[in-house]
Amino acid sequence: MNLTRTRLVRSLGIAAATTALAASVVVGGASTAQAAPTVYKNCTAVQKVYSGGIAKKSVTKNKVTSKGKTTYRALKGTVKKDDALYNANKKMDADADGIACEKS
Repeated sequence: MNLTRTRLVRSLGIAAATTALAASVVVGGASTAQAAPTVYKNCTAVQKVYSGGIAKKSVTKNKVTSKGKTTYRALKGTVKKDDALYNANKKMDADADGIACEKS
């Protein structure tokens, strides 16, 4: 009888520990979720935070087209490279070069 009671207590203990672990994973997962990227009102608001604008991670140079000629320049100022943030503010990339609100 003592052996049966020990098995029952052990089984209940394992079940309780499993339930507690599962609950902590769900709660922990919800609290560590990333916030949605900020959508800025205009380029002035962007440049107050990132003076050089917001770029896709893959962008290394600023593409500038003038009088039909395309040149590439170094990025200026503090450029935030973040695909999600860029996509949220894509409407401010007037020349569609992968950098929103850049300094040329």
